[in-house]
Amino acid sequence: MAETRGTGYPGIRQLRLFLLLAEELHFGHAARRAYLAQPTFSRHIRALERQLGAELVDRTTRRTELTDVGRALLPRVREVVDAAERLRTSARHHTAAGRMVIGSFEAVTSMDPIPAIMNELHRLIPDVDVQVLRTGFDSATAILRGDVDASFVFLPVPEGIQTCALASGARCAVMSSSDPLASAGPLRLSDLADHVHLGLSPDIPAVWRDFWSVDPRPDGTAVRYSPHTVTDYESALALIAMGKGIQLPPESARWLYPRSGVAYVDVVDLEPWQTALTWLPKNRDKPTVAALRQATRTVLQRRSDL
Repeated sequence: MAETRGTGYPGIRQLRLFLLLAEELHFGHAARRAYLAQPTFSRHIRALERQLGAELVDRTTRRTELTDVGRALLPRVREVVDAAERLRTSARHHTAAGRMVIGSFEAVTSMDPIPAIMNELHRLIPDVDVQVLRTGFDSATAILRGDVDASFVFLPVPEGIQTCALASGARCAVMSSSDPLASAGPLRLSDLADHVHLGLSPDIPAVWRDFWSVDPRPDGTAVRYSPHTVTDYESALALIAMGKGIQLPPESARWLYPRSGVAYVDVVDLEPWQTALTWLPKNRDKPTVAALRQATRTVLQRRSDL
C-alpha cells in the first residue's frame, strides 16, 4: 500500500475500533458493536493506517486478518487505550463527588416533566454541580461513549441502555414552506410517499433513524434519503428550508423551533414520540445517577396521584 505517513497522532476512538476489529476479525460485526455503519467503521480503520503509515488489516483474503504489523502493534494499542481509560477514570474519580453531566437531546429538557425533575434533583443534591450537555441526533452515542452520566432523550435507543419513560405526544412533518403540502394538512404518511427524507449521519444508531423516518413505511416501502449526513436539528432546519428534504419530528418542534422558511404540518398516522431518562447499567447506582432516578420517580409518582 503506497500510503504516506500521517503527521498527527491516532485518536483513542480509532484505536478502540481497531481493538474491536482485532477481536471480531469481521468488519460488519465490529461495526455493529461500535454502533457504526460498516463504511464509516472502515474509514476509521483506513484513517488509523494512514496515521501510522502501515497496513494493519489484510484485505486480500476472504477472511479478515491482521497483518504482521497489526499483530505486532496490537499490545501497544491496548496499552495506549488502557492508559487513556485509566486517565479518564482518575479524572472522574476526582470530580464525581461534585459534578454531574446530564445529556439533553436538543431542547428536550424544556419539555414537561423534565424541568420538574431537574428541580427535584437540585433539592436532593443541592451541592452537586449539574451540567447539561446538549446533544443532537447522536444522543444515544453520547451515552454509550460515556460523555454523560445520564441523558434525557427521545426514544428509541439501542440495546444496552436502560430507560425510564417520561411522556409521549403527537408528531408532525416539517418541510419547506414552499412545498405544495405545506398548507394542506392534516396529512397521512402516504401523502408523503414522494418526499425525500433528510439524510442522517451514519454515526446515528439505525434503530433511532428508522423510527424517526418511519423506514420502512407501513406498506413496506423503503424511505428515500437525501445525500446529507446531518447530526442535529438546527442543521436539518436550514436544509429543510431550502427544500432538500423533510423530517417527522415531535409536534412540540412547532414552538421550540419556529423558523422562517419551514412549515410544520399535521400527520395523523405517525407513531407517537416518547421521551425518557436513560443511563448505562454500570452507572445505575452511581450516587448522582441514583439521585436523578429518584427525582424522576418522585415527580412521576406525584403526577400520577393528581
